[in-house]
Amino acid sequence: MKQRKCKEEGLKKRYRQAVCVLIFALLWSSITGCSPEELQKFLPDDRYLPQAQEPEQVAKEPSQKKADTPKAERKQVKPIQKISVGKYAYEQLNMEGQTVYDEMLSTILSQEEKISLSTIDTEVMRHAYTALCSDYGGLFWVNGYVFTRYTKGDELVSLEFSPKYTMAKNERQQIQKQIDAVVEQWFAGISVNDTDYQKAKYVYELLALNTEYVEDAEESQNIISVFLGRQTVCQGYACAVQYMLEQLGVECTIVSGKALGEPHAWNLICLDGEYYFMDATWGNNGYRNKEGVETSFIDYNYMAMTTAEMQMGHEPDMELDLPNCTAVLNNYYIKEGNYIEEWQPEHIGAMLSWAWEEKKVLTLRFSDDSLKEQAFQYFIQDGHIAEYCPEITQVNYLEDSLWKEISFCFNQ
Repeated sequence: MKQRKCKEEGLKKRYRQAVCVLIFALLWSSITGCSPEELQKFLPDDRYLPQAQEPEQVAKEPSQKKADTPKAERKQVKPIQKISVGKYAYEQLNMEGQTVYDEMLSTILSQEEKISLSTIDTEVMRHAYTALCSDYGGLFWVNGYVFTRYTKGDELVSLEFSPKYTMAKNERQQIQKQIDAVVEQWFAGISVNDTDYQKAKYVYELLALNTEYVEDAEESQNIISVFLGRQTVCQGYACAVQYMLEQLGVECTIVSGKALGEPHAWNLICLDGEYYFMDATWGNNGYRNKEGVETSFIDYNYMAMTTAEMQMGHEPDMELDLPNCTAVLNNYYIKEGNYIEEWQPEHIGAMLSWAWEEKKVLTLRFSDDSLKEQAFQYFIQDGHIAEYCPEITQVNYLEDSLWKEISFCFNQ
């Protein structure tokens, strides 16, 4: 069998090194992650406060009218309830922050115009709103807020919070019905009684297979773009993951920061009591063959990452106190038996045979570089793959040195 390698293109965002061999080489590979170019217009530096807490208003009282202390008008809203107890970002707040979070959330869910908060500290307000948006990915009808400070002389006496709604309540209700119908359809293959791993894998695969990364997608900062438009960016992916996993009973919050130096959003999830990071944006990978035909496959590297793995390409901001994720039992490769810790060519060959017959992509992760190179030499360079894949005439593969992986692409 002849061999040929092609040069690496398009995967610098994940430091991946793709190569190919035999008759039809892989000439190009790509990732549907956040693009380094012009991403700022989709994800502002402070994604929860699109205008950096502006505009604000300051209402002052003439000093001679001491008896008439100005107060923010309090609209009648539904009773404030602590419905977010147990949510990750909510639990990071102190008691004052949690109260303000509850007040904001009640106002947004009721779609009331404004509320006079129980705090006069704008930083408490800002941090509470950031936490709220991390815990609730489904708030598609609100985009930031404005606030009004009421003062008496030089003294701040009241702080009024006004959400910035993007649609009327009746339109929101209609869109919610449409989203609910799509989610119900998507959830046909999963149950709340399934394991946390199965739920996380199901949602990860759903987004990879049903949603395209498009930089100029409409409503890209919320779940409308995912469920109704099927085109989104990283913020939309992260919101959709939180929205769906919450409905399946899996704790999940949105994490913001940077990926390879550019603004990005992903998730922190809890599986069987242990925390992992998930980046669904980077779950859809692809390559093109010699004829230019693009073939996609799901990249499971980013489904359940440890902190160390997450930090290879991601840098969280300081808004949330994140746990040190070290658990690996729900790692895809370990869970699916694709993690190779010792040289067993017959075992690897059987996995290749199955993937060949099923026309699947098989990604093997190796415990060390020497084991990976041994497999590469044996199956690809020495051609022993033909012993397990009858009538094979070409091998398309991706080699990833960072993750110590070889992906055999039989899905053409």
